[in-house]
Amino acid sequence: MNIRLYNARILTMEEGREIFRGEIWIKNDKIAYIDQQSQIDEHMCMPDLPRINWDYQLDCEGNLLMPGFKNCHTHSGMTFLRSYADDLPLSKWLNEKVFPAEAKLTPYDIYPFVKLAILEYLTAGVTSIFDMYIAPEATAKACMDMGMRCVLVSGLNNFTSSIEKLEQEYISFNMRSPLLTYQMGCHAEYTCSRGLLEKLSELAHKHKAPIYLHLSETEQEVAECKARYGMTPTQFLDSLGVFDYGGGGYHCVHMTGEDMEIFERRGLSVITNPASNAKLASGMAPIKEYVARKIPVAIGTDGPASNNCLDMFREMFLVSALSNLREMDATSVDAMEILKMATVNGSKVMHLPDTDILAKGKKADIIMIDLQQPNMQPIHNIAKNIVYSGSKANIKMTMINGKILYKDGQFNVGEKPGDIYKACQDTLEKLEL
Repeated sequence: MNIRLYNARILTMEEGREIFRGEIWIKNDKIAYIDQQSQIDEHMCMPDLPRINWDYQLDCEGNLLMPGFKNCHTHSGMTFLRSYADDLPLSKWLNEKVFPAEAKLTPYDIYPFVKLAILEYLTAGVTSIFDMYIAPEATAKACMDMGMRCVLVSGLNNFTSSIEKLEQEYISFNMRSPLLTYQMGCHAEYTCSRGLLEKLSELAHKHKAPIYLHLSETEQEVAECKARYGMTPTQFLDSLGVFDYGGGGYHCVHMTGEDMEIFERRGLSVITNPASNAKLASGMAPIKEYVARKIPVAIGTDGPASNNCLDMFREMFLVSALSNLREMDATSVDAMEILKMATVNGSKVMHLPDTDILAKGKKADIIMIDLQQPNMQPIHNIAKNIVYSGSKANIKMTMINGKILYKDGQFNVGEKPGDIYKACQDTLEKLEL
């Protein structure tokens, strides 16, 4: 399908390139052409320029086109627990509420709740998710059915899955769909025995694969790991060779200088989840130091049971606000660096190099920010407006893989939102939570 997006402001997220007025042309799932309006007008005057039969043309009315947000830590199926297990510390939240409720789930139950999460992602301008949850088959099917780009990651632990199943999923899902990839991982050090982690390390070496997991989220987690092994979680995992081929950690709130040196040496990434960490009182991540050490930082919402909102605008603001508060420094992290975390760095973390910036040959994962809303006016600095005053209400369009899935409050996902809501409610009643 040939699509023309014109009369737009464009933020490509290329290093050093300013916002410009221009057009983006899309052919099927990729960007075929992108340039400033002056250059396009000049080219259009050339008689030998081939004329394109457009299937769809959209006047962007001066609004902003940019790469979609990458939500780098999600548990999409956990929408079934939204506002169910609130106002508890992490250990009680997990052991007394979440784990017992999840024990009732089947893959069939999870499927509509992932769809519900996808609807919310689209309204927030999210074009890729890095999702860890039980029954990844249900998540994969929901994402493929609705057109969401998804990187699955294993939640291997002592109670669910196995090394054999992880390897099977790694091979199978990475051959399934252009919208779907899979990375190795485990839930966390504290839910995996030493023997299981040693087997995971062996598998990572076999496939030369990065590993991702929840890491140093709370002080209790770090203290208990030190009591078990005499090391922090990062140090212990590194001693087993888990990080020999890279990867990263979700949360990374309570990290030592030695932990950060390991991240630098192994090329690991931090995926920060400020809203979840604040809500569960887990702490504030040392974002300023990560940036200073050039450790890549990406952003995730975490799951809808601990956040409870899948809103990347809120996460971006909190990255800034909590970092400033932690450091008592209003200049701790620049807004453009945070926008990079939500887009370019997210692509790097998820190993999706074709989705990082807007450029010819890249995937057409594009969002439109409505600049005609009061919170985006006046226009002094658009990037800072997005980070500091932007909201989901500013998402005018979300395109994934060259297909417009959300525009002006309407979804194009092959199913009515009301039908998804009903399926979720029916499932909740069956689960008797």
